[in-house]
Amino acid sequence: MSRTFAYARVSTSDQTTDNQVREIEAAGFKVDPRRIVTDTISGSVAAMDRPGFAKLVDRLESGDALIVTKLDRLGRNVMDIRATVEMLAAQGVRVHCLALGGVDLTSAAGRMTMNVIASVAEFERDLLIERTQAGLVRAKAEGKTLGRPSALTDAQQKEALRRLEAGESVSSLARSYSTSRTTIQRLRACFSTAG
Repeated sequence: MSRTFAYARVSTSDQTTDNQVREIEAAGFKVDPRRIVTDTISGSVAAMDRPGFAKLVDRLESGDALIVTKLDRLGRNVMDIRATVEMLAAQGVRVHCLALGGVDLTSAAGRMTMNVIASVAEFERDLLIERTQAGLVRAKAEGKTLGRPSALTDAQQKEALRRLEAGESVSSLARSYSTSRTTIQRLRACFSTAG
């Protein structure tokens, strides 16, 4: 006899999973309260690294159904979501996503939907990379300085280099300029490779 489980996740403790559980019930799924599993953890954490989800997977058996309200409840990373759905499908567990019309992601139509979503996500990521690179090229061409602003002004850098040459320690210079040792070490390294 197949059983129905629900998985609800929120990212922070000031959020609640109540709305997700109500949405699953409103969609017509009858889930025993003992089979509702919740997590309060970021979606960027892989599904199997989440305490609640890992325990849920241990309880699932072939023929069971798992209901989620949205794909992002399983994870934000498309590859993690796909791997999770494939792992559950291999165990004979159906995965239904309400935001995708309740489609069973382990069915042929569900796998096609997952492939389309993965392709769109990859396309969006590639477009973002292209736009970012084009923006960097344009900014360089316009003479803009890229990256974080320097912790030391040009005058402070020259003075710090003089003090380093005079034998002052990296630690004392870092304290003197209220910066990190790494900043002073990086300055010394740039100067030694340039000179």
